[in-house]
Amino acid sequence: MLKLSVTILYIIVCIAMVVVVLMQEGKSGGLGALSGSVDTYWDKNKGRSVEGTLIKLTRVLAVLLIGLSVVLGTNWLD
Repeated sequence: MLKLSVTILYIIVCIAMVVVVLMQEGKSGGLGALSGSVDTYWDKNKGRSVEGTLIKLTRVLAVLLIGLSVVLGTNWLD
């Protein structure tokens, strides 16, 4: 019963991870530093925006995904 519930949680985390990653914007300013572009107020305060929240959520979901993968990959739940 415990293995089934962890498996269901794993599937939910996988789906949430895909959705959150697809909701993020692309990083188009990667080569902007070479041309001398200036950081704007928006660039400096991304952590407080929706994009910053999605990045933090991605990190949390990634840690959960790795942890659940380890638990399901071992024989701890048998």
